[in-house]
Amino acid sequence: MKVKPKVLAMILAGGRVDELNVLTAYRPKSAVPFGGFARVIDFPLSNLMHSGLDLVAILSQYRSFSLINHIGIGAAWDMTGRHRGVSILPPYQGSGQSSWYRGSADAIHQNLDFVHYHDPETILVLSGDHIYQMDYREILSYHKEKDADLTIACLQVPMREASRFGVAEIDEEDGERGGRILSYQEKPSSPRYNWASLTVYCFKPTVLYEVLEANAREDDSFEFGRDIIPRLMTARKRVYGFKFYGYWGYTRTIAEYWQTSMDLLGPEPRIDLDRWGIRTNLEHRALRDYQPLKVGGKASIDNSLVYNGCVVEGRVENSILFPGVHVKPGAQVKNSVLFFDNVVGHDAVLDKVVSDVNVKVGAGARIGAEGGPGDKEVTVLGWNNSIPDGLTIGSGCTLHPNLRPERLLAEIKSGEVVR
Repeated sequence: MKVKPKVLAMILAGGRVDELNVLTAYRPKSAVPFGGFARVIDFPLSNLMHSGLDLVAILSQYRSFSLINHIGIGAAWDMTGRHRGVSILPPYQGSGQSSWYRGSADAIHQNLDFVHYHDPETILVLSGDHIYQMDYREILSYHKEKDADLTIACLQVPMREASRFGVAEIDEEDGERGGRILSYQEKPSSPRYNWASLTVYCFKPTVLYEVLEANAREDDSFEFGRDIIPRLMTARKRVYGFKFYGYWGYTRTIAEYWQTSMDLLGPEPRIDLDRWGIRTNLEHRALRDYQPLKVGGKASIDNSLVYNGCVVEGRVENSILFPGVHVKPGAQVKNSVLFFDNVVGHDAVLDKVVSDVNVKVGAGARIGAEGGPGDKEVTVLGWNNSIPDGLTIGSGCTLHPNLRPERLLAEIKSGEVVR
């Protein structure tokens, strides 16, 4: 008989970021498709499954339907049973302190009744929007060994990039494993150290309850990096850094999403979805029902991930095609990511493009950084758009979803945004 879980995992999965633009117009960032078949949230969920942690709460707020539909009852990650499961916790209106989530810390504060009900020995707080593979048992073991109030997973980043993250100064108490956090700064303009927080937090429950209550009572901001960690540092709590050395994909911007996607490709890809054991919900969008890949006699596919349901009659190079994509004869798709059910017309060329669901590209259209990606910016096509035959769309352009045909009559020059 399975004993009651000692760890409650809480995934922060509800937000969107403006930098991801039209990809989060109708879905939270955690539900953005990734890797040809998966969603971004599949990475922490798969990590939890492989770590033997199966009591999970997902805190969602922004346009939750896509996420709820994807998670289902958690069966894809074997999280169903008497003492295990996935609970989705949206904000609610009711008596007392309840409202829209005002930040990541407030989201958990508003659901402390749920946490108290499960009475965990450790609370593991995760972001739902990063690409990485981690055995959480290692940080949980370190957290327990150090009798820490909070343990933060940290990755060393180049100093020139450190200002984009919460960064910690970690002493040498345990060498390469980690150590006591001596100082912490949230996105400092002039960082002095470069161990970046991965938004993987292990909390001693009583400490978390206390700091969340103080934050709700006294502060105007309700974020873990900006408010909770500095409060614990000021109170001289036992805050430790656990050093992580694996791959970690930061997908806050379109450029980062594109680059992380490209890390799936090449002779030695930095992301190995098979080895990582990524699970997804094959019922979502009926993934399991697509026909096998069809490749035409004159087609070519080079250094690409092309999934079931695709029909390739043209050339696909350095690209990722989700199920249902059709590349017609003479068409070229290069350095691009095409979501579900895109159609690329005869002789069209796409280069360094991210295209959302249900986009139809007309015959002879030219989109993106033709001639090679180089330093060109990514062009993003919002979902449910029809690109007219022969239209030219430059590098770094953004097309919002569901555009009326009259918005796409003339050439769209590099950097333009069409709403």
